[in-house]
Amino acid sequence: MKTALSLNHFILQALRPYKHYVFMFVFIALYWAINNALAPYILKIIIDTVVAHEGSRPEVWDAVRPYVLFYIALWIGIAFDMRLLDWVKLRLFPSIRQDLMNKMFDYLTGHSYRYFQNNFAGSLSNKIGDMHSGVITILTTLDDAFAQFLGLIVAIGMMLLVHPLFAVILLGWAVSFLCISYYFFRPIQNLSHIFSTTRTKVFGQWVDSISNIANIRLFSRNTYESQRIRDSVAEAVSQDRAMEWMIIKMRIFWDISIIVLISVNILLLVNMYQNNQVSIGDFSFIISLSISIFYNLWYLASQFVTFAEEAGKCKQALSIMEMPHEIVDKKEAKPLLVKEGQIEFHDVTFHYHEGVHLFKNKNIIIPARQKVGLVGFSGSGKSTFVNLILRLFDVESGQIRIDGQDIAAVTQNSLREQITMIPQDTTLFHRSLLENIRYGCVTASDEAVITASKMAHCHEFVSQLKEGYESLVGERGIKLSGGQRQRIAVARAMLKNAPILILDEATSALDSVTEKYIQDGLHTLMQDKTTIVIAHRLSTLSQMDRILVFNAGYIIEDGTHEELIQAKGHYAHMWQMQAGGFLPEQENNDS
Repeated sequence: MKTALSLNHFILQALRPYKHYVFMFVFIALYWAINNALAPYILKIIIDTVVAHEGSRPEVWDAVRPYVLFYIALWIGIAFDMRLLDWVKLRLFPSIRQDLMNKMFDYLTGHSYRYFQNNFAGSLSNKIGDMHSGVITILTTLDDAFAQFLGLIVAIGMMLLVHPLFAVILLGWAVSFLCISYYFFRPIQNLSHIFSTTRTKVFGQWVDSISNIANIRLFSRNTYESQRIRDSVAEAVSQDRAMEWMIIKMRIFWDISIIVLISVNILLLVNMYQNNQVSIGDFSFIISLSISIFYNLWYLASQFVTFAEEAGKCKQALSIMEMPHEIVDKKEAKPLLVKEGQIEFHDVTFHYHEGVHLFKNKNIIIPARQKVGLVGFSGSGKSTFVNLILRLFDVESGQIRIDGQDIAAVTQNSLREQITMIPQDTTLFHRSLLENIRYGCVTASDEAVITASKMAHCHEFVSQLKEGYESLVGERGIKLSGGQRQRIAVARAMLKNAPILILDEATSALDSVTEKYIQDGLHTLMQDKTTIVIAHRLSTLSQMDRILVFNAGYIIEDGTHEELIQAKGHYAHMWQMQAGGFLPEQENNDS
């Protein structure tokens, strides 16, 4: 579902805090329009005055001096007007850029986890970039267009006072010019939107390929990826050419229209001059004003093209803002207060796809400070169980409660502040090690970071790096090994020290020696915390107070390790299938 947010509404919202600058734009445009039409008229008077004093040249300067001075003052005023416009843009545009970037990033990060699963990161960042640059271009275009339109109105009014016939000709030509330009404008805008969509797709594919450069190398798929990108680029180029061809056809019309206007005006002026109906000054005034108006309209129409292109990009980028947030805080949502840490699923029903329920009327209570292991084959519902507690997805019906508080009735930030999550596949920010560890508690001192690092056995390898804790880890932490990234994640979790701890087998990427050290640290971290562990190693389960066995969304067994082994059920079957100390992810039907 999408909201009815339009580009016009979005731009008006962006301008609302800066109304005073908008009024200055209007004043500057009006001043420019009047002076731009007045300058040729003053020049006409100067020429007519010089011609009238042809027989007494010494008196010419006295006669034209006030008009010349006024003409110079007029251009000084225009120059001042343009610099005032620059100042307004300097004050306005950076502020709007900042507001837009902040607003779009805040809204983007408010989308659900599912949204990011379904969209390329590269495409999303490209959309923000398009909106960032596009809105400013649109505002500049609208300001210029408004000034040119006012200039046209004032010029026609001025010509109406001098020679009504030429005013009528100019008005008819201008209306025809704008109407036919608008005829081209609509398909150009549509083609621009299509081109922008494809271009964004290409950027997304580039980022996807670059992010997976290791896979490209390992599978020797350089040619395959190159062809895939080439096909997408070829599609974008084809759409770009279609748009540019429409622009060329519009410009051919412009060329013909100015030739017609100037030819008609010159023929009429020559004829009227022969009949003493116009002066030399009138001749200069009408031709110069006609050319000025044409170039203004040509520029205006060119701005229409720019507007169409940028509007197409912005409308495509606006999809980020059009899509409503799937998971939102209620208006009356309060912060989650955790004193004990009991977690309860009460009649919870959830599905990923319509008609396929993963959980149905699920009820389970995890008492405060209990250590619970989750086991089951791949796709049995373990990760979904954890994701629902984190409210990365909303339940279809029922409630998930923490200390009796429905997590749908509290703020998302407060919920996640009370939960520490260590995923199996840890990714890091392309920032320093210090920043990545401190992410668990952004107000932590350097000493606290180092203490947590020592507990997680990060300090040993960090201290050996040239830059130490200031070392950059690369995109997604690519400069570190899997075990090093996992230790950073454990240190970060220790620094956060939330009352609820969720581990997706946080030591699975470590060697046996390092695992032993970190298991000691995790054992300390688990003290007095409600702990949920998605277990892959058998050694992890020995530390659990309780084990929940998942199968197709159902908890089919619940008990201690000893109890479940004695029951000789699903868990005992998995135990028998163990290999190298790991539980199986898929069932072996031959066993």
